[in-house]
Amino acid sequence: MIDHEGMVDVVLVGGPLDLPDTLRSTRIAAAKRGTKIKIEHRSGYEHFEPAADAASSGPLVFQWAGSTKIAE
Repeated sequence: MIDHEGMVDVVLVGGPLDLPDTLRSTRIAAAKRGTKIKIEHRSGYEHFEPAADAASSGPLVFQWAGSTKIAE
């Protein structure tokens, strides 16, 4: 559901066990809901993509797709 600010609730599933719960339940711009999400974590990024079997009601579910390191 898109709120009046154009944001939607998302839940991030999978990935590192030490990824904080505060990052696993977050909000993103509605325009990005069909794209990948990139979260900075440790010395890299955790990538999440929309789950194929996500429910039509409630928060959008994004499944962990992999990690990348930040280049120095």
